[in-house]
Amino acid sequence: MKYKVYILNFSNYKARQLVLSVLMILFTSFSFGQVSSKVDTTQIRIGEQINYKINVEADSSALVVFPEGQTFLPLEAVEASDIDTTKNNAKVLLSRIYKLTQFDSGAYTIPRQKIIIGDKPFFTDSLKVMVNSIEVDTTKQGLYDIKPIIEVEKTGGNWWKYLLITLLLIGLVAFLLYWFIWRKKPLTEEEEIALLPPYDRAKIAIRKLDQSQFLLKSEIKKYYSELTLIIRKYLDEKVYDRAMESTTDELILRLQLLKDGNQIPLKKDTINNLQSILKRADLVKFAKSKPDTALAEMDRDIIDKEIDNVKASLPEPSEEEKLLDKQYKEAQERKKKRRKVIITVAISLFLIIATIVGFGIKYGFGYVKDTIIGHESKELLEGNWVESAYGFPPVWIETPRVLKRVDSPLPEEAKEQMSMTTFVYGTMLDIFSVAINTTTLNVPKQTPQTKETENPTFDLFKVSEESIKGFESKGARDILVKRDQFITPNAAEGLKTFGTFNIVIPNTNKVVNAEYALFSFSNENVLQQIIITWPDNDEYADEMVQRIIDSIELKPDEPEEEDN
Repeated sequence: MKYKVYILNFSNYKARQLVLSVLMILFTSFSFGQVSSKVDTTQIRIGEQINYKINVEADSSALVVFPEGQTFLPLEAVEASDIDTTKNNAKVLLSRIYKLTQFDSGAYTIPRQKIIIGDKPFFTDSLKVMVNSIEVDTTKQGLYDIKPIIEVEKTGGNWWKYLLITLLLIGLVAFLLYWFIWRKKPLTEEEEIALLPPYDRAKIAIRKLDQSQFLLKSEIKKYYSELTLIIRKYLDEKVYDRAMESTTDELILRLQLLKDGNQIPLKKDTINNLQSILKRADLVKFAKSKPDTALAEMDRDIIDKEIDNVKASLPEPSEEEKLLDKQYKEAQERKKKRRKVIITVAISLFLIIATIVGFGIKYGFGYVKDTIIGHESKELLEGNWVESAYGFPPVWIETPRVLKRVDSPLPEEAKEQMSMTTFVYGTMLDIFSVAINTTTLNVPKQTPQTKETENPTFDLFKVSEESIKGFESKGARDILVKRDQFITPNAAEGLKTFGTFNIVIPNTNKVVNAEYALFSFSNENVLQQIIITWPDNDEYADEMVQRIIDSIELKPDEPEEEDN
């Protein structure tokens, strides 16, 4: 029997590594388990699905980990079934079906999938799949150009409700101020009489005295009190300004002096009549004298007549006196208006201060100040947030503004090795910014003569170091770096790099202190990064960033987000 002997040259390092890898795979396969894969078809049309099945035979005590997420690129995983388990003595047969699809025609290769049994990795074979286009009969179905991207109007929000409430409150306050302060209120009868000249007021008072029932009720004292009050008020305003507090003798003496000094040409009979009636009234009020009703009525007629005589004796006011009187009235009007203005301003200031203090006690004075003056972070925090998916595989995140897709500057030689999509809001120089980068390394297609090696992966620590260098290139300095594990709400694990830095605003000498957080996730040949920067010592920005971080989810089964 003849044997053929093959001699391998191990001088080539890559060949040696390849052989060692193959031997290790063979050794682990025969020692610990067996992995196989198959598809139900290798030919589909655009949008149809392939059932890709992975079978694993392993010890019943071994821990088996199947692929998760978008590890089938360039095909997209739509759904993964539950793991089916079948026992066979000391072995178990595990199988899982993945539904894959593709929306572009062409020849594709399903890459090798890594399955971990215990602590050993195993790999399936790669499989070729043809995705055929759908023929369209253009004689029956016309073709149209792709519609351009259109701008969507931003929703108005609820600001108009707060504006309406504010306007209603201001209107209510203005109405109350007008009604109680500025409105010309209807005058009562007493107020209308008070505006009349002294002579007219005296005449009206005489008529009212006639309508009273003092004489019918024998209330002589009240009758004479009202009668003398009428004449004294008239004399006080037109003749002698102390007539109200003077005694009868003092008043009569003063009238006589005015007559003798030719200041007021009063008739002697007028002075005598007034003296007689005033003394009689004194007797009624203080000596309990009770003249009969006829005498009281006669005294009333005399007073009425003497009022006319006093008026006739008074000289007509000069033009200068009329002007002074007009100026006095105008001054009184200005004084009254000024008083209304002061009251209005005082009430308005009180309401404003009371409102600010009330809201300050409830929400904090800093919050009230920022609401009145305005604060960029507060406006973003309280605005309408947007939840969306960005990139492929998608990163789901909630942000105060929608992120816009921008072109990623890649060198020509790098475009053949990788592709990158970037979505951003703001920049590092804006202090608050959010950016999402998705980098995909192009996996070389398998040829019939070779088998694929393991898909390239990313070292998240090195990625973090390079990102920090990128911060420095943009002007950041004094960068403090911390790292920690990060797990999203849907259990995707990654690396969190965070800390603080200083940056100088261009064209100024202003140095701004800021914080940053960088989240990196790696899935086979895909690197996903979320970068957030925000101002230091800004409570609104801190709350806003925490809300963004809490919303981060990596959902590999979601469709790709369109350009924003």
